[in-house]
Amino acid sequence: MPTPDITPGAPCWIDLMTSDTGKAKEFYGELFGWTFQTGDQEKYGGYITASKDDRMVAGIMQKQEDMGAMPDVWSTYLRTDDIKATTEAVAASGGRVYMEPMEVPEQGSMAMYGDSSGASIGAWQFGEMKGFEVAAEAGAPAWHELLSKDYDSAVAFYQKVFGWETDVMSDTPEFRYTTLGSGDTAKAGIMDASGFLPQQVPSMWSVYFAVADTDATVEQATALGAAVMQAAEDTPFGRLATLSDPTGAVFKVIQDQGQTA
Repeated sequence: MPTPDITPGAPCWIDLMTSDTGKAKEFYGELFGWTFQTGDQEKYGGYITASKDDRMVAGIMQKQEDMGAMPDVWSTYLRTDDIKATTEAVAASGGRVYMEPMEVPEQGSMAMYGDSSGASIGAWQFGEMKGFEVAAEAGAPAWHELLSKDYDSAVAFYQKVFGWETDVMSDTPEFRYTTLGSGDTAKAGIMDASGFLPQQVPSMWSVYFAVADTDATVEQATALGAAVMQAAEDTPFGRLATLSDPTGAVFKVIQDQGQTA
């Protein structure tokens, strides 16, 4: 499959902040068939790049001790061609700047924000590193979804800050959902989660990984130390399950059943 077409504003990278990089490598290596390369400590802080069939798919980094009770977490990064302007737009659009733009030598520039609904989202400006090299294949990211407690604000935020051209997929009281792009070309989604996210759970981005067999993946994941957060079920977009890895980072797996999310 060709390298994904990552347009400005679209998801371009994911990484895992984990309390145990060794355990993460063992788990995701077994589950998704990933291989790993660790970057230079002085230059890249020991950042680990995961690949699927020799194509970059994700990153893994060690959680710092001063982060305290912050849970292990998967993060999504959106492409920007002007990270300074994006950072200014975040502050002007009801968001927060958690990490100012930082240049990663030769690779590009990154920043971390809180959107207007409180969800953490990263930005990446391409240098030599131009995002994940495989998507929507088994063991690679398949979909990126914001569960937002302030849906209208979030949709407006991504339109203003990242230039999203959106499509309303559903607007019923039971299911409000907007996508970046439309139909088969959609690249991410925003769901109104105000009716089901517990009070103590903030708005958040979720990463879906494509798998060949959701039930078999859940069985393997639990044998490797994962916990099932939501059991496998059929949806209009595929067979879906939610898992947390051995150190608590939550992710979703989805099996394509002839339709795409």
